[in-house]
Amino acid sequence: MRSVYILSNPTARGGPTQLDAVVAAFARFDVHPTVLAVTTAADARAAAQRAVSDGASRLIAVGGDGMVHLAVNAVAESETVLGVVPLGTGNDFARALGLLDGDIDEQVGRTLAEPTPVDAIRTDGGWVASVATLGFSGDVTARANRLSWPRGQSRYTLATMFQLPRLRTLLVTVEIDGRRVAGATTLLAIGNTGYFGGGMRICPAARADDGRLHVVSIGDVPRRTFLRVFPTVFSGRHINRPEVTVDGGENVMIDGVGVDVWADGEQLGSLPMRFEVVPSALLVAGARAGYEDAAR
Repeated sequence: MRSVYILSNPTARGGPTQLDAVVAAFARFDVHPTVLAVTTAADARAAAQRAVSDGASRLIAVGGDGMVHLAVNAVAESETVLGVVPLGTGNDFARALGLLDGDIDEQVGRTLAEPTPVDAIRTDGGWVASVATLGFSGDVTARANRLSWPRGQSRYTLATMFQLPRLRTLLVTVEIDGRRVAGATTLLAIGNTGYFGGGMRICPAARADDGRLHVVSIGDVPRRTFLRVFPTVFSGRHINRPEVTVDGGENVMIDGVGVDVWADGEQLGSLPMRFEVVPSALLVAGARAGYEDAAR
């Protein structure tokens, strides 16, 4: 296989060891990828874009949703196939597409499989693979990113506990395909796939090939009500609560003052921001776009 590149974060906890294991696994498939030497997010973004411009056949994101986010912003609407070896904290993109299970050889093997067309979200702040969010969920992501321990879902659970006393209501205006929806929210998500926050099923009806953005909002509720609603996000049952609204479409515009937007575990920018679903913007190796349907 020609021109396979690996994008990873060597400064992440266990990064060099994980990278060595991934390279060794590729060698067992008789594939010898080029490892992009990066030390910062800016380095990673530039190196990934150069690799795609140079005609990379595959770009392999080794890590979590942050590395996927960087890779997606390089490969979107190109012929370069995205592969994912999910060794990060959240891994929500991999979870949604059935790429999370298996040992290192199975995960690497899937990056060499036939690609599946997958939608992505184009925004004023760049491309989004999974979910863009604001409000409590964004605040939790910011807090989780500042924690060095624990790893995985437990990090988001701990960050949630820390952030609950600071729950706030945001005044935003939402337009979906030209329909104006004004109101207050404590948590708002725009999903291409179903998961965020390390396995929370915020947009349970979303799938990566339906050509639709799924918009879910928890309204202006007191903390005690939010405490009843938020735990049901893990199972997706929150959408049955009267405090939660569910909508969707192809284009979403959100306006507000002093509100940050987060996506794929990374800060995307601030409102106002436009979101547009782009069908088949990505080619993802080994992906099962209907995996979330089977998991329900």
